[in-house]
Amino acid sequence: MDEKDKVKQPDSEADLSAVQDRVRALTQALVQAEHLPEAFVDTVMEFYLPLASDIARRQRSLSRPLVVGINGAQGTGKSTLALFLQHILTQCFACPCARFSLDDLYLTRSERIRLGQQVHPLLVTRGVPGTHDLVLGNQVIDQLMAAGVNDTTPIPAFDKACDDRAPRAQWPVHEGATNVVLFEGWCVGARAEADSKTLMSPLNSLEANEDSDGRWRHYVNQQLREGYAAFFGRLDMLIMLEAPSMDCVLTWRTLQERKLASKTAGAPNEGGSNAEAPALDSQGSEQSQRLMTDSELLRFIMHYERLTRAMLSEMPGRADVVVGIAEDHRIRGLKWKEMPHG
Repeated sequence: MDEKDKVKQPDSEADLSAVQDRVRALTQALVQAEHLPEAFVDTVMEFYLPLASDIARRQRSLSRPLVVGINGAQGTGKSTLALFLQHILTQCFACPCARFSLDDLYLTRSERIRLGQQVHPLLVTRGVPGTHDLVLGNQVIDQLMAAGVNDTTPIPAFDKACDDRAPRAQWPVHEGATNVVLFEGWCVGARAEADSKTLMSPLNSLEANEDSDGRWRHYVNQQLREGYAAFFGRLDMLIMLEAPSMDCVLTWRTLQERKLASKTAGAPNEGGSNAEAPALDSQGSEQSQRLMTDSELLRFIMHYERLTRAMLSEMPGRADVVVGIAEDHRIRGLKWKEMPHG
């Protein structure tokens, strides 16, 4: 690790030495529950603990709950980070924390089919800005921020196996007040592209062949400029998990697919279910849930490529904390925009 990437544990009113044993014990239990390697305990103690301390410090400086966005391309570990931060903050820093994902705000399948018919067929595929229910997202944040100790807040859930929102009765429930709201997603905090000429130039074969007039790209960009800008504007803190490159994102996502194939004992196109692949084609017709071939996976990633490349280029310069991820998936360091202080 370079000297500039080394973690300096932030100063905090919380005495880290007093909570360290509790954090380690909690982490060991979570590592076992999540089937992570034992070495991950050291990762949590070195990187997640100072990050949790910084979040708790920032929240104490406010008179309201802190809203924290966690950004990262596919495979960077957003969900894992959010899970551990939630437990560490709640159980070790007396800082009640709730979390939810941008993925759980996807429009329903029927809504995306209608969007595909009215605007562009590529919008049937969930993922890009314009395929989320921001009204629902704002409602969730509002309810969490206003919740009292005796309140319960339903957290939306999306069933990727069915490619549709889960019934409300199946949504998890956050109980009690909330000091920190963790909100994670691949494009959380993203900004609209300013150069219309760059936007018009196809970046990959998906854009060239299926969006030749740029209508889909312009719609996505317009959504970022309008509703998403206001939604992401609610963030008090932005954490970015920085992948080394777009090539790594594709490699990691391919490995995820192959591991899933191994777990389900199904080769591509032979059954099983996939957590990311769309269950609908561009016309909205149902497809059987199956694993993606390498060529299908490459096409799928192309939906995300333009915005992912843009975020990798510009977001590290403005995120409050950048979590550097190495090619071997390990954290190589934390960089604070402004070093934490007491």
